[in-house]
Amino acid sequence: MNGTYGQIITSSAASQIADQIQQAIMDGRLKVDDRLPTEEELAAQYGVSRPTVREALKRLAARHLIRSRRGPTGGTFITGPSPEELAHSLGTSVTLLVATDGVTLDEMATARLEMEAVCCRLAAQGRTEAHLAGLREEIALQWDKSISDQDFCASDVRFHRLIVDAAGNALLRFLMNALVEALMPVSNMIIVRVRDRMEIVAHHERMLAALEARDGNGAVAALEGLVHYIRDQYAKAAEARAAHRR
Repeated sequence: MNGTYGQIITSSAASQIADQIQQAIMDGRLKVDDRLPTEEELAAQYGVSRPTVREALKRLAARHLIRSRRGPTGGTFITGPSPEELAHSLGTSVTLLVATDGVTLDEMATARLEMEAVCCRLAAQGRTEAHLAGLREEIALQWDKSISDQDFCASDVRFHRLIVDAAGNALLRFLMNALVEALMPVSNMIIVRVRDRMEIVAHHERMLAALEARDGNGAVAALEGLVHYIRDQYAKAAEARAAHRR
């Protein structure tokens, strides 16, 4: 472990220690399951106090980069965030961008269309009967007019996540799950008072039919119809808000 860490010279010691250990993980000097030195040893290496080291370790734990284990073989070990944790973190960032007007509704719709279109083409070839069964199950639930808007939204998210899963690409799954989880609830919240749920389900039916036929272009065309409908509802929702303010 000697030589892995540099000296800290400014006042933000805990932050610098955490950043240096993270960099060591990123460039391969520290690997998953490697054991870090003790707090006392780290404090000596960095020339800082143990509370400063403890604060640095808390920061790394918050980034899901280390874990602690007690007992004779215990200590602090390098770990890695799961794809689900990373997707959740990315999704939170996207949600904040939308909430603070860092992303427009038009940008939101465009990003979803372009990224999910790739998934539709791949899913048309890679979908299994299990994927199709899951999509049918969600559509059956969505046709039920008695379910709440919250349950409809949850089913809507699951439907599109199934398409992403059927694409069979791990990186796309990571990016799209973050996008779907972040943008779709926001989108549903914006248009909930003006949308026709049955219209959305009809678009889902067309997407399912194309995927059943392994027709990637048809699935993209159905997706385009859905996103076009959602764009129209954004405009209606904006008009309704403007009228309410007058």
